[in-house]
Amino acid sequence: MDYRVGLTETARDDLGAVVRFLAAQSPEAAARIGHEILDTALALSLLPYRGAPLRRRPGLRKLSHRHWLIFYQVNESARWVEVVRIWDGRQHPATLQLP
Repeated sequence: MDYRVGLTETARDDLGAVVRFLAAQSPEAAARIGHEILDTALALSLLPYRGAPLRRRPGLRKLSHRHWLIFYQVNESARWVEVVRIWDGRQHPATLQLP
């Protein structure tokens, strides 16, 4: 049985920021990469534990797509995957705020 996948408001804002930033250079690339990131996140419905666990944040996992990191948590009892952040891995890591 598959898991349901959802994005927090922060993760949706993150994705929107990625697309807006890329659209300044190429609207086509922005749409393509935005869909790729979203498809990667939604694919967690089949393999929710494929991302690496974060050592300093128990319960959070990380999955990458190109330069972007998808941070998420799995609620096994509810069969729910919640994407909490979508982050450009080229940014300074000290500015990343995770729940």
